[in-house]
Amino acid sequence: MLAMNYRGPYRVRADHKPDPVIEHPGDAIVRVTRSCICGSDLHLYHGMVPDTRVGHTFGHEFIGVVEDVGSSVQNLKVGDRVLVPFNLFCGSCFFCQRELFGNCHNTNPEATAVGAIYGYSHTAGGYDGGQAEFVRVPMADVGPYVIPDDIEDDDAVLLTDALPTGYQAAEMGDIKEGDTVVVFGAGPVGIFAAKSAWLMGAGRVIVVDCVDYRLEFVKRYAQCETVNFLEVNDMALHIKKMTDWMGADVCIDAVGGDASGNISQTITGRLMKIQGGAATVLHWCINSVRKGGNVSIVGVYGPTTNMVPIGNALNKGLTLRMNQASVKRHLPRLIEHIRAGHIDPKQIITHRIPLEEVSDAYHIFSSKLDNCIKPILIPPSANQVRAVKASTTH
Repeated sequence: MLAMNYRGPYRVRADHKPDPVIEHPGDAIVRVTRSCICGSDLHLYHGMVPDTRVGHTFGHEFIGVVEDVGSSVQNLKVGDRVLVPFNLFCGSCFFCQRELFGNCHNTNPEATAVGAIYGYSHTAGGYDGGQAEFVRVPMADVGPYVIPDDIEDDDAVLLTDALPTGYQAAEMGDIKEGDTVVVFGAGPVGIFAAKSAWLMGAGRVIVVDCVDYRLEFVKRYAQCETVNFLEVNDMALHIKKMTDWMGADVCIDAVGGDASGNISQTITGRLMKIQGGAATVLHWCINSVRKGGNVSIVGVYGPTTNMVPIGNALNKGLTLRMNQASVKRHLPRLIEHIRAGHIDPKQIITHRIPLEEVSDAYHIFSSKLDNCIKPILIPPSANQVRAVKASTTH
């Protein structure tokens, strides 16, 4: 099969790899019809995440059609159109029973904190991801979600991570009616966090970024105010000026360790890798939120130390909440929002790129070229799926 192949920082290519096979009775094989490149993939691409191994296939946002199932799979059948949440989970452990699917205790032998993630480093289990023609999906009875007939593929693929993560970012902020919410980052997750903040009752939403076309996009899509941090000397001071010197009620970090905006953080966190990524946005969140306010963190950081102003958080009496999104918990509500027209996920897709051109796709997305907001990859086998569907329909 054709698949994305990691060759080292800033080096990816489309390559041929063996087709995945059923390894356990609970497995399924999914023929991929859509996969995305996520901002979290760029952390891998930039060499920011430990134990990212040469030969690995990225991609934790994908949908497809079930091609084969193991002998014990009961909830899926061949031909089902499914979206696959980015987290692998068993459905039965202490954490899964509490719908903390991103913290499953049984799927990642490499860590005691994060659960397993498709197409991420071996610190997240080392499972190959969906930037390929086929994917092995373990524990197929609990992870995949059969896509309703009225949900389009382009909407469904954004339900695998980006939209649920943005939605959970807003949820973890515990937004009250009329709250002022500041979202740091105008990538796909930040865009969806801003949109979701309105759904949860925000009275004012401000998005911070440094790329003009992203700020223009989120302003249109999420009807919010925007700030270019390159035009601001002191972010905390600027947010306080915008909020009658109180600070925001809620601040959301939708950036993570690849953040720009502070030279010392960039050197220690991104270049020297003394930290698990630049903690610039964590400082901005903690220092921009009001006393007694809430900070929600969904931006990805490496599993090493970070220089974080925890004393400021303590003295301000802040509530900090963070986690990988529990995708499947949010799907019923988000599907209803899509059906009701409250949110249209596919509008953020700007580029549809053949899987064969995955190297160019990463370069475009990483370098923020061609006004790229969200790229999706189309495997060559996706055309075969469409042809089969057409023939069975007629």
